[in-house]
Amino acid sequence: MPASFEFLRGVLGIIGLGCAYMAGRSLAAVHREGRKLSTLYGWVIRAVLCLSAIIFRHPVDLIAMALWGFGALLFGAGYMQALHRKAPEDLSHEIFPPES
Repeated sequence: MPASFEFLRGVLGIIGLGCAYMAGRSLAAVHREGRKLSTLYGWVIRAVLCLSAIIFRHPVDLIAMALWGFGALLFGAGYMQALHRKAPEDLSHEIFPPES
């Protein structure tokens, strides 16, 4: 029994949302750390392909618009989370206590 197209639309939507989030994190890494621009392009292309594939055989409906809007929100959330990252905690004094 083949999978229904509605199920595949949902799976593509979830994958597209994850790719949009990773595209936001990648944009922040490009701006902040000077990472390669090709990683950003890769995530953006994946997100656009997955989120545009959900309207391949269906007209633009509420589900498609909600996924696109949520994708834009996740892009921004990924960008903000990557910019406001906590510095790693220095545990060297606990691992190697000072000698007395």
